Amino acid sequence: MAAVLYAIPTPLGAAPAQALPGDALEKVRALRDFAVENAKSARAFLSAVGLPCALRELHIEVLDEHTPSAAIPALLEPLRQGRPLGLLCEAGCPAVADPGAALVEAAHGEGFRVVPLIGPSAIVLALMASGLEGQRFTFCGYLPREAPARERRIAELEQRSRRERETQIVIETPYRNEAMLASLLKACVPTTRLCVASDLTLPTESVQVCSIAQWRKSAPTPIGRRPSVFLMLAL
Repeated sequence: MAAVLYAIPTPLGAAPAQALPGDALEKVRALRDFAVENAKSARAFLSAVGLPCALRELHIEVLDEHTPSAAIPALLEPLRQGRPLGLLCEAGCPAVADPGAALVEAAHGEGFRVVPLIGPSAIVLALMASGLEGQRFTFCGYLPREAPARERRIAELEQRSRRERETQIVIETPYRNEAMLASLLKACVPTTRLCVASDLTLPTESVQVCSIAQWRKSAPTPIGRRPSVFLMLAL
């Protein structure tokens, strides 16, 4: 294989063979060098892929939110030596709301080819299942941690959604899911539609969609600490 950086989607919950096409799996099985967000979960994924070698034969480097920018270039050494390199995030697509974007940027900067493999993206899956505006949408990533700032930002996104008729998509660390939902219900107007998509691709998957007014008076399924995507469309 040539010196290519492969961006490898990691299943959100399903087994690799159920989430990735055969061609992508074959490319992963041929790799021996990886930059990963979490070494433990990466080894579990690579073990499930069915590599033709032992995990101890792999060269795995960690690239997470704590990796200093000065350390990024060194992670490209396998490419400089003519070997392909795999980029793995914790779940979903690498470099999307993920520190792997810095490695992709560095690879382009040195003239290496970057190849994204086909696989799951919680953001796109949530949009598909929401029934909200799919022609115009914005992924806004994480919102402020503090409630007042978070609610101000939600109000800004709601105004933009109404003005542009554009779905706004945000995510949150699972342990702050309930705080995010509370802020959405407090900051948005009653007619805005809200979708909460949780545990996508898992047996416990749920996609709840209704107006803010309906959310406020109903008893929705608790989100808890399940990985979730939040989507809103102001009407």
